[in-house]
Amino acid sequence: MPVPGESAVHVAGPWSHRTVTANGTRFHIAEAGDGPLVLLLHGFPEFWWTWRHQLTSLAGAGFRAVAADLRGYGGSDKPPRGYDLITAASDAAGLVRSLGEANAVVVGHDWGGLVAWTMGAYFPKVLRRLAVVSAPHPLLPMTQP
Repeated sequence: MPVPGESAVHVAGPWSHRTVTANGTRFHIAEAGDGPLVLLLHGFPEFWWTWRHQLTSLAGAGFRAVAADLRGYGGSDKPPRGYDLITAASDAAGLVRSLGEANAVVVGHDWGGLVAWTMGAYFPKVLRRLAVVSAPHPLLPMTQP
């Protein structure tokens, strides 16, 4: 029986759904494929569904694609605290480890992009590669004239 409020989160498709615990929080993920891990981090106010096309494309290209609902979104826990960038980056780094990998290609969009940039600063060994969409590097505004 589905959990109330989660029916839109568990959309059937060529992916599977499960819950993974990281950084003391439960995260809903959708995953597809086998191979090197690609962790997909959504923007605000989205959830894993943002990456549905990339999940299938990356799986078809030989990757293990995982789209996570970040803390407070979709089917993931919604604790009262922990919505700062450092905690979110710690969550994502913990997800990589909880998925059984030492590092991953991390792709972030919008808020997920800021989380990905923060992972690069605080957890660089967890990143195999980094791709950020629609989120400039946080220091860029400081370098502009």
